[in-house]
Amino acid sequence: MLGAKRLILESALLPDGWRESVLVEIDASGDIVSVTPDAKLSDGESPGGHAVPGMPNLHSHVFQRVMAGLAESGSSGSDFWSWREVMYRFANQIASEDLESVAAQVYVEMLRSGYTAVGEFHYLHHQPDGSPYDDSARMSVSVLRTAAKVGIGITHLPALYVRAGFDNPTPRSEQRRFVNTLESWQAIVKGSSRVCEELPNARVGTAFHSLRAVPPDLLQEAIKTHDSSAPRHIHVSEQVGEVEACMEAMGVRPAAWLLNEIGIDRNWCLIHATHADDQEIKELAGSGAVVGLCPTTEANLADGVFSFDAFSAAGGRFGIGSDSNISVGPVAELQCLEYGQRVVTGRRVRGRGDTTGPRHVGAELWRGALAGGAQALGRPIGSISQGCRADIVLLDGDHPSLTARRGDALIDSWIFAAGENPVRHVMVGGDWVIRDGHHRLEAEIAERYREVVTRLR
Repeated sequence: MLGAKRLILESALLPDGWRESVLVEIDASGDIVSVTPDAKLSDGESPGGHAVPGMPNLHSHVFQRVMAGLAESGSSGSDFWSWREVMYRFANQIASEDLESVAAQVYVEMLRSGYTAVGEFHYLHHQPDGSPYDDSARMSVSVLRTAAKVGIGITHLPALYVRAGFDNPTPRSEQRRFVNTLESWQAIVKGSSRVCEELPNARVGTAFHSLRAVPPDLLQEAIKTHDSSAPRHIHVSEQVGEVEACMEAMGVRPAAWLLNEIGIDRNWCLIHATHADDQEIKELAGSGAVVGLCPTTEANLADGVFSFDAFSAAGGRFGIGSDSNISVGPVAELQCLEYGQRVVTGRRVRGRGDTTGPRHVGAELWRGALAGGAQALGRPIGSISQGCRADIVLLDGDHPSLTARRGDALIDSWIFAAGENPVRHVMVGGDWVIRDGHHRLEAEIAERYREVVTRLR
């Protein structure tokens, strides 16, 4: 940031609800220092529109964007495992320079859609032949510096990946770029952390690909070596086959093992949990951990549908992620989440907890995903309030689908009826990164992305 800012917002979603004429004061570091609703006219910037907290995207594999739409053909009955073969083919072609170009394009798309921070679950670590770069954290550094250049907040999550499966300790040749020893993975985490010290909107957590890819004893050892207050993410129970293989190898379901043996707490984010059973759902909700839902990817891969209503009724915390990045935007994820639940339950207006008056389903989902996403990324985001980063999305009040909408009806209409994107301006850490729907570097970023994708395909 170049200096402190004063914003005068026409209306804004604050922790206690929608308020009008909101004065937001932001310091030179990008933190909100005060929020004053019903403020009298004051000197400051009046960008117009309706303000909501920017949405955290808690789960992304940014490199997978290059294959979006290219895994939609094949034999009848293709599933997650056939999709994975296509993913391997692309993963083994991408150089660090390519990754920068792809990440830049995806992160611009995220910002334009209303995401202001991303959890990058990163396992593309090494050179295509599996040998480490001279700087073992090179691929991670590429992602971190690209996020900073584009202007999106990031929690970088270098993932530990050791084996091919529960019954196969030897990684496949296609997985060689992913695989580390505990020591080499720790070096990547440390290298990433050093770079983060230079960046204003970044931090590092840790990730463990899955129980399928990380032996339980090694997972327990790895956990002991890192800051227990930092974010910890893991894929769990995405596929029925994964659950069955875990039960055969370990005698227990994967989420149950994590709950019983690791002591899952609020610093954990369990990605998918699609096939967690009723008891696991109840215990996950009680653990304080966040379940990371990626509805468009889960639907695309025919994973199944998460037991969202039961989890919500038990007080569970959730966030959303773009995962494979076939669709990049919080609206698509929340719409897919809600419509999937409507199909399964046969009910339209459902919600979380008790409320007086009519429910606003879209607004409830937005608030829930804000809180869970901020917790999962371990950063002071997801709220327009004192002490949080100034990550703010402004919706165009003149957009046809938002005309005459106020308060929570704005978010309902945005999620379920907007069509064309109504995001007008986006601020991250006090800096405007999207103005009138555009990023200042979008043309050159798109050109480099097209060059990479053309070559890789």
